[in-house]
Amino acid sequence: MDIAPSPIPSRTQYVLEAVKHAILTGQLRPGQPLVETELAAQFGVSKTPVREALKTLAGRGLVVMSEYKGATVRTVDTAMAHAVYDVRLLLEPEALRRTVTTRADLAGASAALERSAAAADPAGRSLANRDFHRALYLPCGNPLLAGMLDELRDQAALVSAIAWQAVPSWEREADEHREILARALDGDADGAAAALHHHIASFVRRAFPGVPETPGVPETPGVQEAPGTPAAPGAARAAEAAP
Repeated sequence: MDIAPSPIPSRTQYVLEAVKHAILTGQLRPGQPLVETELAAQFGVSKTPVREALKTLAGRGLVVMSEYKGATVRTVDTAMAHAVYDVRLLLEPEALRRTVTTRADLAGASAALERSAAAADPAGRSLANRDFHRALYLPCGNPLLAGMLDELRDQAALVSAIAWQAVPSWEREADEHREILARALDGDADGAAAALHHHIASFVRRAFPGVPETPGVPETPGVQEAPGTPAAPGAARAAEAAP
């Protein structure tokens, strides 16, 4: 008999969402200590929900727990970016291909693009961009595939947040989002998947030069990397500082 997982208590959920938001918006920096007593005082709770929230965030790849150092915000380095984007390149274009092939509703993706364009700050833009990608893969027809991509969302957002702080490239990525959606709405499953593959691969190449590109969906003719795009200097510094 299947046993449903226990729901996260409300106080733990409150702390979890607040700390996650602070990490993904840069208020808490990579490598920064997360002291239970300080967070408990900040949120007006006991240490127990803080401890449980940090354990959950560690399981999602945003926090590192150490017996000696305690909890810290995860440092983004080249190896971490490669691992996350390697899996995205393998799974996300195929999920979109299936979404388009089944002619699933993409109204959510269109709405997310509008929210991103109207966002007043990087945090709002980042959340809208995450919603855009999820709206593309969620209707793929395979809940397991969609769930695997859901598990990567927070770590991918952490990578992009760090890269954007060094090189704010969201305008370029917004143009790529529009092209992906246009191909999907035209029913071009292969073209949409290839444009998405290029979008993901070109971002990680700019932010983390030297990361090998994963073979997968072929590039679409006419979809090319702009020459001379600078890499994110913060990415190199993060790699040097990583343990």
